[in-house]
Amino acid sequence: MDGVELLVNGGLLVIFLVVLILPFRVKCIEHNLEAFLFACGVAALTIAGLASIPGETTGWSLAILEEALLAPLKITTVSGIPVGIVQIVLLVGLLIYWFHHRLESVIIGIVDRFPLTAIVFFLIVILGLVSSIISAILASIILVEIVNALPVVKKAKVEIAVVACFAIGLGAGLTPLGEPLTTIVVSKLKGEPFNAGFTFLFDNLAIYIIPAVIALGFVGVFLFRRSHTGDTKLECIIERESLRDIVIRAAKVYLFIMALIFLGEGFKPLILAYIIHIPSAGLYWVNIVSAVLDNATLAAAEIGPTLSLQQIVSALMGLLIAGGMLIPGNIPNIIAACKLEITSREWAEVGVPLGLALMAVFFVILFVPAWMGIG
Repeated sequence: MDGVELLVNGGLLVIFLVVLILPFRVKCIEHNLEAFLFACGVAALTIAGLASIPGETTGWSLAILEEALLAPLKITTVSGIPVGIVQIVLLVGLLIYWFHHRLESVIIGIVDRFPLTAIVFFLIVILGLVSSIISAILASIILVEIVNALPVVKKAKVEIAVVACFAIGLGAGLTPLGEPLTTIVVSKLKGEPFNAGFTFLFDNLAIYIIPAVIALGFVGVFLFRRSHTGDTKLECIIERESLRDIVIRAAKVYLFIMALIFLGEGFKPLILAYIIHIPSAGLYWVNIVSAVLDNATLAAAEIGPTLSLQQIVSALMGLLIAGGMLIPGNIPNIIAACKLEITSREWAEVGVPLGLALMAVFFVILFVPAWMGIG
């Protein structure tokens, strides 16, 4: 390893550790996470520009700038009009601003008719399963508006949101419509030998994801019962945000996504040099880095037609599970944290233990039978 490569890899490793640690240690960073991640992304991309990888572009480029500026604003088009995460967040915020009394009445009606435990269970499970069709973004927006209105204590809202975001992140892995990661995977595997189509992910992941989403519904109920005090003074209320707050939240989401793109591209030298060469079982655990990195970038680097189906499934499950552990890991996490004002520490207190437990369970399911010669 020459001096430049050592400098690049060492610098990127330091930035990774900074991203992983400082949001839990420094209050001002915790409350300005978007700007902090953006600064770290800029630093990572600048350092990556010193690397020289045959056949790969590293560091700053017009393509990266264009992607960072436009990706938050365009995930698809409707009648030629670009539709992106920022517009969806902004539009839904405005709709709630204009029709908050009607929405409040609907949610109050649901709360009056059904036990809160049933609402929590079905909220997690239904949004988790439909996120692959309506997209993880829309599912998470629906989630936070309902959770925000529920007559429960703040700790219970945090736990419901974190568990539901795990479910949404997993459920979105069932079709190419769910999130950018799945779109990339199906695109990369559309040729031989897999000939991946719309149902490829469902056919190979549903056996793992659907039971996991249902199990998360029970986890959410358990955590809710443990945390919610049953305070009868709490009311079902949807706060009417100011237009300024709605615009600021959309701007924060925009900055967050730009930061994740910069971080993902910035860490490309580390990903290409080390991560993609790790054996399947090790890669499953290494993919825990998707808790702080864009999992679509990792999937683009790791997944390809030369892998076996078992390698693809295990890598994807690692990415999908770990994405729920910390706020930067998934777009639903970002949306929920911004709306519900969940701090990095509050998210990690629920997300890290839950994520590690899920990782351990699926490691046993995915790898131990093969090692024992079963199946």
